[in-house]
Amino acid sequence: MNTANNTSNGGTWLDLLANGANGADVHSWPAVRVRDASLAGAPARFIAVVPDADNRFPRARTGEVGLVEGWRLAQAVHEVIDADRAAARKRPIVAVIDVTSQAYGRREEAFGIHQALAGAAGAYAQARLAGHPVIGLIVGLAMSGAFLAHGYQANRLIAFDDPGVMVHAMGKASAARITLRSVEALEALAQSVPPMAYDIHSYASLGLLWKVLQPISAAAPSADDVALVTATLEAALADIDNDSRKDLATRFDGEHRAASRRVRQLLREQWKGAASA
Repeated sequence: MNTANNTSNGGTWLDLLANGANGADVHSWPAVRVRDASLAGAPARFIAVVPDADNRFPRARTGEVGLVEGWRLAQAVHEVIDADRAAARKRPIVAVIDVTSQAYGRREEAFGIHQALAGAAGAYAQARLAGHPVIGLIVGLAMSGAFLAHGYQANRLIAFDDPGVMVHAMGKASAARITLRSVEALEALAQSVPPMAYDIHSYASLGLLWKVLQPISAAAPSADDVALVTATLEAALADIDNDSRKDLATRFDGEHRAASRRVRQLLREQWKGAASA
């Protein structure tokens, strides 16, 4: 078992949901933890990215998804795809999400972090399209390219309504610098522009979350919290099994996705018009 890096919500919840603190990780990887455990009475794979203070890449020491993490996420998912290729019942994959960002650095850019993150995202998408129920459980931060690589491709996304949970392209301070605004001005703008907001309910209004849960604590879960999350994961698995679609089209049904739906409609009409011309 990996005990050195359990200082994140991701590591905590991985242990609680997958065989407890004495369970065994599939690999001895320090930053990408993989567990095979049971979900709804059947085998499942649980994956989390955790901090690694000794990471040889300094930019990936506090829970970021870097070069190595991206490729190891891809490997962990492809192992399941390959093992279940001929199986009638595909194993569920649960991405336990608490990722601070992708790793920003010259070495990361030089060695192709875009390929590593694309490899991870592509692996999750391949698993979903191959029939593996993929569930993303957001227990902490889900930021920037790290979230795109780890969990965003899930059939169902579940998030905690907790002060420590946030989904966004970048943190407030970074967004303020990029937009040449103060943090206060950015927060005021978020009141009228939901995609700019940082609270989980604004994100949910975009249609991307299947459920929002209210545990007593995301960082220090109670037994009731674990029971709530386990039951919700099982419900998500049943919902996926009852849905013949494997794409992510339902994410466009959110109350604040009208413009997205309209743009996609116009693109389809233009494409059909060009094809028939």
